[in-house]
Amino acid sequence: MAISVFDLFKIGIGPSSSHTVGPMRAAATFAKALTEQQLLSRTRRVEVRLYGSLSATGVGHATDRACVMGLMSEWPDQVDPTSINPRIQQLRDSGRLLLAGTEDIAFNWHADLLLLEESLPYHPNAMSLHAYGDHGLVSEETYYSVGGGFIIEAAEAASGITPVSDVALPYDFSSAAELLALCKQHGLRVSELMMANERAWRSDADIRSGLLHIWSVMRECVEQGLRDEGILPGGLDVPRRAAKLHRNLLEIGKPNVITSTLSAMEWVNLFALAVNEENAAGGRMVTAPTNGAAGIIPAVLHYYMKFNADASDDDVVNFFLAAAAVGILCKKNASISGAEVGCQGEVGSACAMAAAGLAEILGATPEQLENAAEIGLEHNLGLTCDPVGGLVQVPCIERNAIAAVKAINATQMALRGDGKHFISLDRVIRTMRDTGADMHDKYKETSRGGLAVSWVEC
Repeated sequence: MAISVFDLFKIGIGPSSSHTVGPMRAAATFAKALTEQQLLSRTRRVEVRLYGSLSATGVGHATDRACVMGLMSEWPDQVDPTSINPRIQQLRDSGRLLLAGTEDIAFNWHADLLLLEESLPYHPNAMSLHAYGDHGLVSEETYYSVGGGFIIEAAEAASGITPVSDVALPYDFSSAAELLALCKQHGLRVSELMMANERAWRSDADIRSGLLHIWSVMRECVEQGLRDEGILPGGLDVPRRAAKLHRNLLEIGKPNVITSTLSAMEWVNLFALAVNEENAAGGRMVTAPTNGAAGIIPAVLHYYMKFNADASDDDVVNFFLAAAAVGILCKKNASISGAEVGCQGEVGSACAMAAAGLAEILGATPEQLENAAEIGLEHNLGLTCDPVGGLVQVPCIERNAIAAVKAINATQMALRGDGKHFISLDRVIRTMRDTGADMHDKYKETSRGGLAVSWVEC
């Protein structure tokens, strides 16, 4: 399976790549298919059924709203986040939905959008869409949102065969051992090898401009998060902290007894908090590799760009390429879905990716980079996904800040060594997969265990 850096870093909206971005893409795909198959004019009603984790935390993750926007032909990388609330309210007031952006049909929010207490095979994030005409069912499709905004159809899932890209990569790899062997054989850095693979899809200019655009969206997300104040939506009354923390860090002459190292760490915390508060509010995001872990990679890259006077756009490009190499390994050999393996698959993968990206632009050898990623992931093993109230707020926002600092520390430790270490990245990824398989479902993005229930007063 050929995975591009642009598969792992996708522009979308909050609060979740698997529960918001993926379902919106699935619903938009379904609406597009109705148009292409000339079934749109025959459709009088659509029904959305959410299963498993999509049902359990769908309201808190805005899955219901994402599905409706997708049915109206909105895509997560194009929709204006500020337009969603008024359009949803108008739909609920009028009971009318503009299917595929053109066909006006009746839509009853409670009768046509069902949260079901059952699961479908293959993956916990399942949804089915049904179009009905005057004489019954017109079309139906089941989709699985498998993390990071990736979706697959039921037929692909039932086959047991992962969809394979027809793109042939010059340096294809499915393990860290293969990646290191290729780098050694051809005298390439990890970012150079990834760049060569990306050329199978795009020109150098398109790769560079695309990655710099990803970086600009990340920066805009941080800047928006530093401006916005108030209470995050959802009912938990969680206050935004990034704007106030930013003002504190900018104060001139304020007594400060902390060291420069701790001050830098506060900036890392700030960047991560800003991103994940924006995510929780449903703002414009970049999956990295998911929304729930979207603050880690931009926080680490912001840290480097802010505190390194020689930082350049080349560093941004190489950071993303190297980070994506590790993300590909996590995606291929385990999972980046919190609903499948817990938060170790989201925050753990993002921490490993951030460590790899930072190691690359600090001059690490491929072996040191692999070591940095291994340290970052190893110390997130067993991390549960237990969002309080089904919202990506507690503990998710702080968890990103902690993991961003952890990624930097992992890189520093790896750079002090020669790349030789006891447990390989491949073994840690396999352990993440096995741990996720053993983990009880209540700890995998269902809000039925862990912190999600401990806060409730009896």
